[in-house]
Amino acid sequence: MISIKKLILGFLASGLILSESYAQTSYFEDALRFSQFRSTGSARINAIGGAQMSLGGDISNIHGNAAGLGFFRRSEFSISPSFGTWNSESNFLGRFQDDRTPNFSIPNLGVVISRPKGELQPGSFRGGSFGISFNRTANFNSQFGYFSGNERDIPGLNNSLLDFYINQYTNFGEPPVGATDGLVLDIELVQGNPASGYIKDPEYALGNPFNRDELIITEGGINQTSFSYGANFNNKIFIGAGLGISSVNFFQNRIYGEEFRDEQDEEALYYSIEDNTQINGFGANINFGIIYKPIESINLGFNFKSPTWYRLNKETDANIIGDFFTTTGQFEFTERSDSDLFINTTTLSTPLTLSAGATFFVGKNGFISADVDYLDYSQNRISSRDFDTSFENSDIRNALGSTFNYRVGGEYRINIWRLRGGYGFYGNPLVDDSFDRTTQQISGGVGVKLRKMYVDFALINSQFNTLYNSYAIFNNSGQNVGPFTETKNNMTQGMLTVGFNF
Repeated sequence: MISIKKLILGFLASGLILSESYAQTSYFEDALRFSQFRSTGSARINAIGGAQMSLGGDISNIHGNAAGLGFFRRSEFSISPSFGTWNSESNFLGRFQDDRTPNFSIPNLGVVISRPKGELQPGSFRGGSFGISFNRTANFNSQFGYFSGNERDIPGLNNSLLDFYINQYTNFGEPPVGATDGLVLDIELVQGNPASGYIKDPEYALGNPFNRDELIITEGGINQTSFSYGANFNNKIFIGAGLGISSVNFFQNRIYGEEFRDEQDEEALYYSIEDNTQINGFGANINFGIIYKPIESINLGFNFKSPTWYRLNKETDANIIGDFFTTTGQFEFTERSDSDLFINTTTLSTPLTLSAGATFFVGKNGFISADVDYLDYSQNRISSRDFDTSFENSDIRNALGSTFNYRVGGEYRINIWRLRGGYGFYGNPLVDDSFDRTTQQISGGVGVKLRKMYVDFALINSQFNTLYNSYAIFNNSGQNVGPFTETKNNMTQGMLTVGFNF
């Protein structure tokens, strides 16, 4: 059983809160999903762990620290295709399920137009560069699921999604006609009324489920188009600023099913609820950065990224299908019901990001670079004209907290060749630390730099765990005895950057 603290924080993060029906992601979850920060960029930057806040002269400066654009002495164009897999191993009460999702994309594409001043030209301003880039800042393409098998072999599992709805209707009343959380009433899997109370279908939904399963598929991502400029002053101070325009595309499909059997162990009922959530929108942010060279071998960098202000359009719907069987296990009939399509618009303000970094150059043999970020996820805020968001914002303030991210990496140069390695650590965005939600990233790569072009390759592995709760059932002690699923996520990505100087 799960404590009330773990219930509230783990349950909120799973995407199902008591004020939401089963058939949509919660706004709490949306806020967390669209605000989590990961360092992204070219293959070179990814190979050194994402450390880039004090490292200039890379195409990633356009959306990272724009001050680094001041280091460019030539114009440049690059493209970075990527292929990877997202592996998920889910543990549902000792039953394991593996899922694998392939991912192909072009996560980074950019161009820098550089206008440096000649060595003999006077003045402290030594020129600058303008850059435009297309960068994928978040990837949502994944799937995971679970199954229970014969639940009679699982001690302590004695509830159903139908019990969740019975508690909902008892405590909060029946939903309006067409609502996603009223589908079990439509085909009479839950029966009764506020006066007499609610029960599971006494003829088919007998006892507790014999088996349950769920599959969750998500698609989409966040893409940012950035416009930035960086200037060079005396080859000592580099200042830059930029504008980022983000587009959000997120789709989630979930199918949850339960099987009931009678006293003769014959199948009596199998029903499944399928829901779909589609979110699209746009956002904007600004950033300002500076890189200072106190001595030739050291760079010190600082970057401020404003909150991203999103406008998000959300559509949700659901359906339920029930297959009913006779006492001898023969198929009898099917019932189906579909919800209405629900549409609303929200605005989301994500937290600002403060980043600092330092790079130490070992002559012309290479460098070591390190970054740190600070974010306070409790500063997420949503608003809407379609509903009262005070409950959701209260959840955000209470459950989310501040965190630090760390990245370190280095490059070793052998003539035209570059060898790279790095490590990244991204902290837990929730105040609850009873479940490890941190992300660790290990990366490496190789590159070759020619006079007019360069080619870089990176291999990145990221690992993190997630906790999912399909529904909550509270016992008399205030504990959530609804089933939790723990998922180990392992993402491996290969990236190739091809760049041209002109």
